[in-house]
Amino acid sequence: MTANSLSISQEYPHCITSHSRQVNVQIAQEEVYTFFIETVNTMSPDEVLRKFKALFIDGLDSQYCYSIPGIYKIFLDEKEDDFRNTLKRCIYIIINTWKTNRKDKYIQELVNLFAIKNLELKANYFPAINICKSWLENFINSKDYQEIKLFAAKHDELYKGHWANRYTSYFLVAQSVNENNPREQQEAARKLYKQIKDKYKFELAMYIARSQSAVSSTTRYKNPSALGDNVLRLIKAIVLKKGVFSHENIANIFIKQTQGQTLEQFKISIEKYLFFSVDNQELVKTLRQQFAENLSLWKKDYNQEILTKELFLRTCNRVIDCLTTENGKEPSLLFILLLTQGHSLTLVIILLKTILICRNSRKHLEIKIAHLIRYYEKYPEYECKWVINFMEIFNITFAIYAENVEYNLIKIEEDESSNPQLNLDAYRVFSQMKVDRQK
Repeated sequence: MTANSLSISQEYPHCITSHSRQVNVQIAQEEVYTFFIETVNTMSPDEVLRKFKALFIDGLDSQYCYSIPGIYKIFLDEKEDDFRNTLKRCIYIIINTWKTNRKDKYIQELVNLFAIKNLELKANYFPAINICKSWLENFINSKDYQEIKLFAAKHDELYKGHWANRYTSYFLVAQSVNENNPREQQEAARKLYKQIKDKYKFELAMYIARSQSAVSSTTRYKNPSALGDNVLRLIKAIVLKKGVFSHENIANIFIKQTQGQTLEQFKISIEKYLFFSVDNQELVKTLRQQFAENLSLWKKDYNQEILTKELFLRTCNRVIDCLTTENGKEPSLLFILLLTQGHSLTLVIILLKTILICRNSRKHLEIKIAHLIRYYEKYPEYECKWVINFMEIFNITFAIYAENVEYNLIKIEEDESSNPQLNLDAYRVFSQMKVDRQK
């Protein structure tokens, strides 16, 4: 018998005890969590990996296993879900700490412990051991394990493979607010989300600067979008609407004008606000009418209620539902109609205007985007080009308007026309960090 085949009670006497198993599973779980919190904060990553492997894997990674590892004995009379939740939270305790301490490379080693090529989960003569092996196999083949692998991937690797991988940040938002996930997973998801978003904002700003400079390297900063070099004209068109009639100023005016309204009045006001100044009004007339009818039927019993902050938020969330997905599974009719008729930018601007009046709806919107990606990811890329186009415009627009970087369009060449839309080449885009005036 090797050192690695020692029983768990010998290896971790203070972690798993017969007493804790007899009391209840919850106490045993808390002891395991405490053990890993102490271990990951006081020991080297290599030692943490060794102890984790000894607890959850050693003994099951062999065809000739004659005893059930101690951790599994706790759950044999309980549910497999309890074991998986315990395993998952232990993993995220480790990941979260290593992310904070910038020890990302060891996260990949943790994930690799479960690689099929490193395990020999062959059938055993003892039924109880086969049950334990099946639990580990089920975990490896689960969505939980796929989510864990996101934290091990390098930034560039997130964009490889399936087209939906480009939008990993939205899946992370969904993880971060899912109360069924361990708090360590929620926190790790928030950190990785911010890391991906910050990198995208930086790369976009650097690409814009590089693409407008004749002396700048053409290879140093890559275009972070999938729209090609035409993305610069799109950015100019988006940034163009600034000044008195900017989306931000109109949003602020709308908020002031709708104070004290009833819900019924607010429904009418927000429909006018969202579709005001939308290009090609005749083409979106039918869509606008469908939107108004959908919203008017929502919470009719509250129509005469004066708008509160909570009702304001819920209404904005409902607007987002109408424009994206109402049930979190299939896309809404309005989403399909707008995108299939080539109105990706129109839909993005309407969603942006919603967030500009209600910043607290941002996470709700991003979760809905995650649901849409989950729906479309089963289709090949060539069938989803219009969805991908929407996603790219969405990412760029929200990076320009809803983040902490300010973009401005500055005229550098004389132009016969007073309308900058006629000659965007006469303008350059400049970016700078926004100043937090509240500090």
